[in-house]
Amino acid sequence: VLPFENMSDAKENAFFADGVQDDILTALAKVADLRVISRTSVMGYLANAKRDLREIGRALGVAHVVEGSVRRDGGRVRVAAQLIDTRTNTQLWAESYDRELADVFAIQSEIAQQITKALQATLSPQEKSAIEKQPTNDLEAFDRYTRAKTTRLTTSFGPLYRKTMLEAIELLNHAVARDPAFLLAWCELANAHDVLHFLYDPTPARLALAERAVQTALRLGPDAGPARLALARHLYNGYRDYDRARIELENARLTLPNNAEVFALTGYIDRRQGRWTESTRNLERAVELDPRNPLLLSDVSRSYVHLRRYADAAAVLDRSLTIGPRDGLVRINRAWVDFYWRGDLRPLHTTINAILAEDPAAASVIAGDWLHLGLCERDLEMADRALAAMKSDEAFTLGHIYFSRAFGKAVVARLRGETEAARTAFDAARVQQEALVRAQPAHAPTLCALALIDAGLGKKEEALREGRRAVELVPIERDSLVGADMIYGFAIICAWVGENDLAFQQLEIATQKPCELSYGQLKLHPFWDPLRADPRFEKIVASLAPKQ
Repeated sequence: VLPFENMSDAKENAFFADGVQDDILTALAKVADLRVISRTSVMGYLANAKRDLREIGRALGVAHVVEGSVRRDGGRVRVAAQLIDTRTNTQLWAESYDRELADVFAIQSEIAQQITKALQATLSPQEKSAIEKQPTNDLEAFDRYTRAKTTRLTTSFGPLYRKTMLEAIELLNHAVARDPAFLLAWCELANAHDVLHFLYDPTPARLALAERAVQTALRLGPDAGPARLALARHLYNGYRDYDRARIELENARLTLPNNAEVFALTGYIDRRQGRWTESTRNLERAVELDPRNPLLLSDVSRSYVHLRRYADAAAVLDRSLTIGPRDGLVRINRAWVDFYWRGDLRPLHTTINAILAEDPAAASVIAGDWLHLGLCERDLEMADRALAAMKSDEAFTLGHIYFSRAFGKAVVARLRGETEAARTAFDAARVQQEALVRAQPAHAPTLCALALIDAGLGKKEEALREGRRAVELVPIERDSLVGADMIYGFAIICAWVGENDLAFQQLEIATQKPCELSYGQLKLHPFWDPLRADPRFEKIVASLAPKQ
């Protein structure tokens, strides 16, 4: 279902046209006898541009597309839609509806049912009832919901994503205030809070907001697919309760047979639980339903990186670049693959320089990658420029471990041999990190970062105790991703405090598991410098070296 053209004089009604398209797509996606491409993958085919429907059909792997237009004028709305066979460019069905604005949801339901009939798809009584159900009676609430969802879907993951989710929450709060029975808005609100909790704000307060939204959605629709999916997300993001989340996803799949997120989230759970074969299969199924979703493609490539299937990771990211050739984060992720695989920093260096030349303001977005490049190249002036560009308190990462700018300054000072400057920066980083640990004492990555700071300060016993505790909090058997990060984070801690035997024990475990630890990192990153003189280290590096 391609984006509908906004024919209204008021351009702000573009979001209304988005909502009409999304509602028709959502209705068709409930029909198990159809295969419907997710909205994320069709948003790039702009309604006001000349579209090659044959090429779109080939790119998305579909035989039919729906396109249309929306005109909103005062209290009336006109919706036109047509069904096209992309193989022959033949119109199979078309209709126009000119009605009162309040009838817009009935129009969307009629269009979905007519398309189902034209495609000779089986429509069960339950599916027909689901298609006919209106999402809300309040058009203003629907508009706010559509704005929030569209904004989320059109914002690339990165430093701006947090701001986007906060803006979406404000819109969604307005939507549910106007219509407290608006189930889809409550589900979207729960998702926004859960994402913030998972990525940026792992506090009880944020989790409680997500919990309230999820429970409200379940009260409104105990068996509704979107509510069960919202609960699955919540269990995954908020509690890491992967077994219960998997059960809820099976419940959601009954009424959401075309929902790519159901398959993607199942794949993420498989990955966390170490079921890498099943994870890859589910993520690839999600890509079939959402083939032009850069975030999903990046997640698939991430799995390949952890499996050290670097050629496959490169191919997926190359595919993503055909969709968005100027997407800076995808370009950088693609360059990182060459570093992980072969220890080749040239693509990353070239890519970062190109992005900065195109848009100097992008420096704050890619500052973490830029810093790692400077560290690996031992170009400390570059590292200084990257640190200066950082705006966030959580300035750069190592897997799931977030570090502050102060920590970055300490690492750079230590590489320069500036002992006092390094200690001062480590002390500043420790004050910040200790506050985070007090707020979330059971959050393993936060504790692991504190352990690395203490290792930098020479506080050996504290660092080892905190590092061991981080590994214990998230054993690799419970979370294959975070658990692996804690193990190789602990290996760095051990190396920094001179416990080489223990460091090599951790490295041996990490190199035998799917994880981000790679040939390039071990070969070039200064985090591993204390181990370089030991022959055991060279042996481990050689074991990860590209075979060809």
